[in-house]
This record gives sequence, structure tokens and C-alpha cells, in this order.
Amino acid sequence: MTLGILAALHDEVDGLIAAMRHEDARATVRTIGMRDYYAGTLHGQAVVLVLARVGKVAAAATTVTLIREFGVDEIVFTGLAGGVGAEVRVGDIVVADRTLQHDLDARPLFPRHEVPLLARAEFPADAELTAALRAAAADFLRHDLATEVPDGVLARFGVAAPRLHVGMVASGDQFINAPAAVADLRERLPGVQAVEMEGAALAQICYEYGVPYAVMRTVSDRADDVAHVDFSAFLRDVASHYSSAILRRFLSARGQA
Repeated sequence: MTLGILAALHDEVDGLIAAMRHEDARATVRTIGMRDYYAGTLHGQAVVLVLARVGKVAAAATTVTLIREFGVDEIVFTGLAGGVGAEVRVGDIVVADRTLQHDLDARPLFPRHEVPLLARAEFPADAELTAALRAAAADFLRHDLATEVPDGVLARFGVAAPRLHVGMVASGDQFINAPAAVADLRERLPGVQAVEMEGAALAQICYEYGVPYAVMRTVSDRADDVAHVDFSAFLRDVASHYSSAILRRFLSARGQA
């Protein structure tokens, strides 16, 4: 079994690539469509790592390549998101149980959010992959957080006692940063926990190809104008460490199964 791992930004995937190169001297890199695909072994598992870049088109194109060119059997997306759920705070982790494109609107031909000709708006995440990712994230918060990201670093970003949430992750090609937009999302998408720009596009491709997927997001802001987190610093000092440590647990546990 080969797992595809995608992220949208360099800091979300660079540490994983470095770890693979350290572990697997035979790891290879292949450039397709302006993206570098790193194939090898990471924490004992066969994986293909790739920087997908930002947005739904980028995520979909990269996912197709992973499936068709590299034959991956499963896919995980990791990265940042804006918190939308009422209880979701900066530094929390959201694991998707389903995804949806919040900006897709083909009315009156199709209902709002429904993908034309697929007769569905939501794409459920794979139950087994999601359960394994949830367990890895919970163990990270319980056992690894203090060593991976010291309290002083978390405090700098106003993070205290981060928690794990499971629910809808909504995707769209826009950065949500206004209270009115957040209120609108909550009203029309009950259960939405986080908003980002790639997951639902990846999910649609995985659905069409019959490939299991899971999405994990670290919350970098509250998706409204009251958030003042330094995005680049949070990505470098917090979120990248979350992703590397959680995926290390995730992959190691699968290797022992």
C-alpha cells in the first residue's frame, strides 16, 4: 500500500521530505506539471509526498497525478485552516469526517453546493483512515505537544490547551476573514468546523477514482477579523511541527498493524 501525502505550503511538507530523505537513501523525485513528487519510505511506510500548492484546481490536479502516475492507494492532506466551529480555537486540530465546496453554486440547474452530474455535495472521508488520523492527533496532543512545540511558543500565539475536533471541512477558492462570512457558513453548513482551499477538491477526485482519503487541519486563525496571528510564523513555529509529529505517529501505527 502506498500513501499519498499532500500539503499546500512549503513549511507543511518540507519537514516530511527531509525526514524521508534521511530515512530512505533510495527515495526518488519526479517532476510532473511543475510539482516535485518524492517517492520513498517514511516511518516505515511507502509514501509519495508532494507540495500541491494553494487552491482547489491545484489540489485536484495533484491528486489526479498521484493516482494515475504513482498508483497511490490512499491519500492524506495536511495543512492549515480557519476555524469556523463555535468551539474551534487557534492551535486546535480539525480532522474531517466529510468535505464540501462552500463556494460551488450552480443554481438553478443544480442545488447549491452540489457537484454537477455527481448528485452530491458532501464527500465522506474514509472511516478507517480518519479514525487512525484522529488517534494519532489525540496521542500527539496528549504526549508530544510539549516537546514538539514548547509552551512559550504556543503562548506567543495565544494557544492554550489545544483540542481535537471532528466534523465538516469546507473548501473554497477564497480566504475567509470576516464575521459575516463565518456566520453565513455556519447558517448554511451546520456542523462545519473549519474552512480552507483544497480538501473538498481532493475529496471529489478521490471519490471519482475510488481512492480513500482523509484531511487534517491545524487551525491558524478564527476566519474572521478578530484574529491577529502572524500566519507565516505560526506555520513555521507551530503547524509544521503538528503535521510532522502527527503523521509520524499515524505512519508508525500503521506499520505496526
